[in-house]
Amino acid sequence: MPAILFGSISTLADTSEIQRDAFNQAFAEHGLDWTWDQQEYAGLLGSNGGRDRVAAYAQDRGEDVDADAVHATKSRIYQETLRSTEISPREGVVDTIRSAKSDGLKLGLVTTTSADNLAALSDALQGQVDFADFDVVVDQSKVSARKPDAEAYTYALDQLGEQADQAVAIEDNQGGVESARAAGVQVVAFPNGNTAGHDFGDTARVQALELTDLRGAAKI
Repeated sequence: MPAILFGSISTLADTSEIQRDAFNQAFAEHGLDWTWDQQEYAGLLGSNGGRDRVAAYAQDRGEDVDADAVHATKSRIYQETLRSTEISPREGVVDTIRSAKSDGLKLGLVTTTSADNLAALSDALQGQVDFADFDVVVDQSKVSARKPDAEAYTYALDQLGEQADQAVAIEDNQGGVESARAAGVQVVAFPNGNTAGHDFGDTARVQALELTDLRGAAKI
């Protein structure tokens, strides 16, 4: 298994509730009487892309909303909160990265979030997770299509010089799982607090990361 590919911000640190709160603060700033509680937000996470999620929600309600502006505000709040809040890596993440590096495996962070969001997370996890350990980091600027499209994974594999069957992805949501599978990459579901109730079908599922589990899931 030459490559382990972390598929989203919340596979490193569970920031899903920070995301939800940032959305709600953004709605208030833009004069929207929307409030996404945890149950509703969990249901909305079946799709990827916060901007598109806002646009679809407005359309369903028959409201004319500047989804780009709302999402930009949400991103600003999210990044500010990350940098001002004590954030811890998820269980097993640090040991998995350390063990992978020790075993000579390649590491990737394969997202379709913004580079600014990744920079904020890197700052928040400073001293715990070093983004320099990743051999490739994929963000929104590197690809033309968001997950569940396969492009983020095919791009990462090309940068790493690896074949799909020589990698395993770690994803916390259904769209991410679909993206990895579309690229032919074996995937392990590592749901966050707001996707724990999602149906990941026959995808292997873990509550904490261990390198041995990833090797077993990859079957290589």
